[in-house]
Amino acid sequence: MKFDSSIKAIVSGGVSGLGGAVAEKVIAAGGQVAMLDISDDKGAAMVAKLGARARYIRCDVASEQEVAAAVAAAKAAFGGLNLAVCCAGILGAGRVLGREGPMPTDHFAKVITVNVVGTFNLCKAAAAAMQDNAPSADGERGVLVNTASVAAFEGQIGQAAYSASKGAVVGMMLPMAREFARIGVRVMTIAPGIFWTPMMEGMPEEVQKSLGAQVPFPSRLGKPHEYADLVASICDNAMLNGETIRLDGAIRMQPK
Repeated sequence: MKFDSSIKAIVSGGVSGLGGAVAEKVIAAGGQVAMLDISDDKGAAMVAKLGARARYIRCDVASEQEVAAAVAAAKAAFGGLNLAVCCAGILGAGRVLGREGPMPTDHFAKVITVNVVGTFNLCKAAAAAMQDNAPSADGERGVLVNTASVAAFEGQIGQAAYSASKGAVVGMMLPMAREFARIGVRVMTIAPGIFWTPMMEGMPEEVQKSLGAQVPFPSRLGKPHEYADLVASICDNAMLNGETIRLDGAIRMQPK
């Protein structure tokens, strides 16, 4: 599936950071994009920036009903969907045994709900929509790209909830890729390292530099457009399916 003007995409967490970069790349390629998020101000700003082929849909990915409605609206507006990119997520940092006692289970559950259930909700709704597409010569009807993290493999102290959620995103990819093979929908996962996202903006400059220096090469924070570039490459290469690609500059996270 070529990443070009034929792309009809839906992107969760789509008004900033990694998702925002994907939305911008879709528009630059001549495609159409629906950005799902819960920030109305940023959503309006992105639509104003990207133009008539972009739309913002307020959506809590943890809600099965809201995601289903958003996918239906995007499909109706674009005449179909062939790309879904799941970027919505929360950090949920905290030690299991913190200074104020053990981590509340509600805190852990919220991270799992947003990061795992939210990804699942969009994947299943988008795949259901994609199965109606006319197949390509290879029989392909669409692509799903999920976002994990290097924390899925080298979780640091204070990342038990986040690492568990991202490990689950990696774990459900292959079963979905195998199941969706019959409808011609590929499923891939990107595991970013330390990237410049809105989560980073609130950190002191010296902390940002320190984090970037931990990356072997290039020794800097990843840039959102580099994530978007990989999404485009995944679309273009039909043999990429059922795999997690680390996008991390060779970093391997230490315990803390």
